[in-house]
Amino acid sequence: MTEEELAALEERLAEAETEAERLQTTAADREARAAHLEDALAEAKADLASRDDELTGLREGLAAIRSEADELRAGLRSAAEKYRQAVLASRAEVPADLVSGETVEEVDRQLESALRMVAQLKSHLESQAQAQRVPTGAPARRAPDLAALSPGEKISHGLAQRK
Repeated sequence: MTEEELAALEERLAEAETEAERLQTTAADREARAAHLEDALAEAKADLASRDDELTGLREGLAAIRSEADELRAGLRSAAEKYRQAVLASRAEVPADLVSGETVEEVDRQLESALRMVAQLKSHLESQAQAQRVPTGAPARRAPDLAALSPGEKISHGLAQRK
């Protein structure tokens, strides 16, 4: 081998060593980056697991709240029905089918409407009864009309009045 070949080989060896060092640096950077990404991934997985647990807890809480709300609604309907029955018992003039509702406020609104209707019907019936009213007692006494009687009937009537 000649000196020129040897110099060329040394030069190539130096370039290869430089390239190897660059590749080792790149590999070390990438390994560090991969380790960082793995740490970030592990942290993200832990955060996701924590959030999943939190979400599960929130869903269970929501289910409990919905169940409680359903129980409260059922209680409200029951209380409104008992209120309705009590109101109808105290207001015998109001037909039960005119008053309904699932809340006390609805029962009150329908009761007011039913009371207005009952008052209107009562007023109407009273005015009709007043129009058809016949005065009590016997009619006023008047002297009989003798103008339509014959002269003989008038004489008989006059004699009957004397006795």
